[in-house]
Amino acid sequence: MTSTGTADSTCDVVGLGANSVDYVYMLPGYPQASGARAKMRVSAHFLTCGGQMVTALATCSRMGLRTKYIGTTGTDDNGRRIREELGRWTIDVTDAIIRDVPNQFAVILVEEHTGERIVLWDRPDGLRLREREVPAEALLSVRLLHVDDVDQDAAIRAARLARDRGIPVTSDIDRLNDLTEELVASVTFPIFAEHVPPALTGEHDPERALRKLRRRHDGLLCVTLGANGAMALDGDRLLYVPAFKVDAADTTGAGDVFRGAFIRALLDGRQPEDMLRFANAAAAVSCTRVGAINGVPSFEETLGVMAAESHQPPSPS
Repeated sequence: MTSTGTADSTCDVVGLGANSVDYVYMLPGYPQASGARAKMRVSAHFLTCGGQMVTALATCSRMGLRTKYIGTTGTDDNGRRIREELGRWTIDVTDAIIRDVPNQFAVILVEEHTGERIVLWDRPDGLRLREREVPAEALLSVRLLHVDDVDQDAAIRAARLARDRGIPVTSDIDRLNDLTEELVASVTFPIFAEHVPPALTGEHDPERALRKLRRRHDGLLCVTLGANGAMALDGDRLLYVPAFKVDAADTTGAGDVFRGAFIRALLDGRQPEDMLRFANAAAAVSCTRVGAINGVPSFEETLGVMAAESHQPPSPS
């Protein structure tokens, strides 16, 4: 295990979580166990970098924020590849840890007509970031901490350290286990994947699920709804912002881009409804491009999508 040390420069966003090298295969349809789609030719394939934390940080970086990554990478070619990619995005890796195991990777099958995808992944247990390895000094001069739910012990410790210092904490909560509720309670702005609030509350309607979660958390609660946009509960006020309509090429990483843009909007001091709209616009741009990190939009591109929609003529009744 090695680390490149700790930098003393300040940054806007520290992100603690997972990275991945993605093997993306574009297919003319989803595979099936039998019939015409039991065998099919791959339309195109390529290798790219991603993972929920890296994609969110790349979004922050492209939108003008100074970023740092805390997490683990492997010693294989994929580990070297992800570290080089982080460098290209000017993401500080001085607190990233290198482990003598293969890096996380994913095989992503993208249905080329809809852009919908299936993700198959593997991550060696040796890549787990331990709670004691969270570099507390990295949170001394930062405006915001973003955590995912891959190494939850480490994420919870980092979130508590940050909040004790008055630093806001956003999250990417996509899975459930025994620590999920503790992680939710530890962050300032829980951002859930669509399937999580129903699983936590037993309420399948997203509004009812958020209102039930309000009993456990008094902050802004947000849930991404895929092609339907995003919803949030601000106090008792429900906010719903529909998605921007685009011709999707690949939806991989759209939720991660949403979170990165949400962070930029939050640090800009935007109001919650405008934060959701800005994040939706960024996610929409990402869906028009293939690959997670390849789809990251600029701040100007995101504003352009918002401006274009505001100038569209009203739909006929």
